[in-house]
Parts: sequence; structure tokens; C-alpha cells
Amino acid sequence: MTWIDRSQTFAERSVAFACAEGIFFSGSFCSIFWLKKRGLMPGLTFSNEFISRDDGLHCDFVCLIYTLLRKNLMEERVKSIVWDAVEIEREFVCYALPCAMVGMNRDMMSQYIEFVANPFDWMELVSLQGTTNFFEKRVGDYQKASVMSSVNGGGAFDNHVLSLDEDF
Repeated sequence: MTWIDRSQTFAERSVAFACAEGIFFSGSFCSIFWLKKRGLMPGLTFSNEFISRDDGLHCDFVCLIYTLLRKNLMEERVKSIVWDAVEIEREFVCYALPCAMVGMNRDMMSQYIEFVANPFDWMELVSLQGTTNFFEKRVGDYQKASVMSSVNGGGAFDNHVLSLDEDF
């Protein structure tokens, strides 16, 4: 993707990285979740949950970084980067999914990719904590950071501050 080249600004590369993490492979993740819905390949579908969740977190992180930048891009520039990513992912899905299957085809996947690039606002709820019956399957949810974080000798957590004062 030309948007990640060093000649681009940090803001452009940030938007491109968000697209790579949030749009690229969305068709692949969708295909694997299609297998999960049918009870096929449980090991693959379980690992897919982690990988897709990680990509979502990476996308959220770079979007947060972008909001903290002093110089944001014009809206049309952002739309251009996102649209390029949508077209690349669509092309990949059409190549990877040459035939229609029950409940999934090229047109449906293209619509899904457009949706991923521009979701409904209530879809933010998808990232909320899931619940798993421990006795039915392995738990795929992340633990809260406070449970896994290292603690200082005094029992207080480190206070880290994110600063974007540097000029990229």
C-alpha cells in the first residue's frame, strides 16, 4: 500500500495502518467465522477470535493516536486512503472466494467489507466483554489489565503518560 511509504506523513501512515488492521483480512476473518457458525475447524476458529480481536485493538490504538496528533488530515484524504484499502480487500476476497457458498458469496463479502470500513455506530458494542461458559468451551476473552499488570513495591500501578509532543 503506497500510503505506508516513508514519503507519506505520519498522519497518512497512521490512517493507512488503521486500515491495514481494521479492513485488511476482514474478509478472511469473516470466512473463518463462517466456518465457526457451521461448527467446523474449532481450533482454527478459536485462534481466529484472538487474531481478529488483536487486529481490532491495534486499529483502535492507532485511531486513538491519530486523534492526539496536532495536524490531522483533510477528510477527503482520509476517505481516499480508506477507499483504497476497501478496494484492495475487495479484490483479494474476489480472488480468494471464486465460487458462491451457502450464505456467503463475492457480493455479500464486498458489502461486508464496505460495512467494516464504515460501520453503524451501535457496532462499537461488538468489542465489549463476552461471556463464556467455562464448562462448554475454552475461554477466549482477555483478562482485565489490572489482573495481569505488574505492581510496584508499594502496590500502586505505574502511571504512564502518552505524549505526542514529538514532531514526526
